Amino acid sequence: MGEIEKVKEEALQIMGVLEVLPKLVVFDLDYTLWPFYCECRSKREMPTLYPHAKGILHALKDKGIDVAIASRSPTPDIASSFLNKLNINSIFLAQEIFSSWTHKTDHFQRIHSRTGVPFNSMLFFDDENRNIQAVSKMGVTSILVGNGVNLGAFREGLTRFSQNWNASQKNKQKWLTKYSQKADTSNQDA
Repeated sequence: MGEIEKVKEEALQIMGVLEVLPKLVVFDLDYTLWPFYCECRSKREMPTLYPHAKGILHALKDKGIDVAIASRSPTPDIASSFLNKLNINSIFLAQEIFSSWTHKTDHFQRIHSRTGVPFNSMLFFDDENRNIQAVSKMGVTSILVGNGVNLGAFREGLTRFSQNWNASQKNKQKWLTKYSQKADTSNQDA
């Protein structure tokens, strides 16, 4: 069994023990899926991914979880070329690769519009803390990666997503219970 298959199997095991999984997992490109900035490379080069990236992408696809890209890049043509060369272009449901003066919030607005997936059903991996902070405020579970996406970051992301989801469901239930009790009280007065 090759390295990609081993990583894929471990990623599937990680997903298998969690009761709640995201509907959409979004990845940055530079220093998240691959170890370089696109604008510092030539289209003619053959890019490489971080060692665990391809196995994780294939595990998500096998599990039926959609995948997207949110990348702020002045060279989207190089990024697209590299995705094609790596034979992973077709894995991504949405690819938002463009320069932006804002944080990645513009990318996520467009991904949400395109997919209809609510922000609280998304998981995001990026190497820049400012993007993590901004996107987290939208309700997206966001994980900072130090040296590219790997199984450790993947496990952390899925665990935190599950915790966030469960907490939001408990809060929703508390709110519904409180609201319905108030409604019952006001109905009794009628």
